[in-house]
Amino acid sequence: MAETTGAKPTVVITNKPFAETVSYLEAHCRVVANDDVEPWSRTELIHHLEGARAMMAFMPDTVDGALLDACPDLAVISCALKGYDNFDLDACRERGVIVTFVPDLLTAPTAELAVGLTIGLARNVRAGDAYIRKHGFHGWRAHLYGKGLDGSTVGLLGAGAVGAATAERLQGFGCRLLYVDSRPLGPGEERRLNMTEVDIDALYADSDIIIVCLPLTAKTRHMVDARAIGRMKPGAHLVNISRGSVVDEAAVAAALESGHLAGYAADVFELEDWALAGRPREVDPRLLEPGAPTLFTPHIGSGVTQVRMEIERQAADNILHFLSGEIPDEAMAKAVG
Repeated sequence: MAETTGAKPTVVITNKPFAETVSYLEAHCRVVANDDVEPWSRTELIHHLEGARAMMAFMPDTVDGALLDACPDLAVISCALKGYDNFDLDACRERGVIVTFVPDLLTAPTAELAVGLTIGLARNVRAGDAYIRKHGFHGWRAHLYGKGLDGSTVGLLGAGAVGAATAERLQGFGCRLLYVDSRPLGPGEERRLNMTEVDIDALYADSDIIIVCLPLTAKTRHMVDARAIGRMKPGAHLVNISRGSVVDEAAVAAALESGHLAGYAADVFELEDWALAGRPREVDPRLLEPGAPTLFTPHIGSGVTQVRMEIERQAADNILHFLSGEIPDEAMAKAVG
């Protein structure tokens, strides 16, 4: 339990941090850190936050009014992440709690993984690995033919930071790049990235591979549902590296079973979107069948050691800036009381 006595304010780090992060903060704060890779339960989190002034939060955390009311000394929540759909910013604003984010450092590694998942899915990397482990390798065989990027049309749902970074990394693969976004790129950026804006029906109809690069909002939740999938080219591959609930996983499973979709890869899942009522509590079992044409990673989009260290360092700096009387640059304006 955090103490309220003593000269140093208490900072709670909710998920296992790097030792360097703890050492950096301990020069200025009393640090209570989760030393396990498993998140604390809500009860444990509230217990540790008693008397704490600051909290470094991660993807598994959910912040709502009830948690804030249980922790009245909490003044700043520094999120070691970019998205904020699991955080009730209105509740924070109403209670005068500052919320900060790390907006840029996650972009490049997430885009790298987007390309990796795309190639891995389309080229049957998982199926090939499983085949060798089960049957051994006895030389080339006429099987596991996949879809190459060269000559393919790739559609990007979203051309924000991650979408643009993904397009940048697809340069040189010989693919045609289409995109849709509510805020289109400027002509110069389109030329630089070799991207063509189209309407969503054209993107679905023409794309061999569709990569989802959208934030989760009320408008984008289940944007890729059964109806949207039905408008996609038969045999298309779908990749999700944004937020799980932008895609309806049950609809994807049905489309894979019918053969309309050729494959699905994801680094994010609906069950992670803790703040959404009615979210699934597990990945659709059909997607996890041994023979399913799927490729999954456990939300490691930013999982590059140096990047994660830098994210924690920036989140720690945001806390220290606030405790020294500054409003951190990354404070969300609507969360400022």
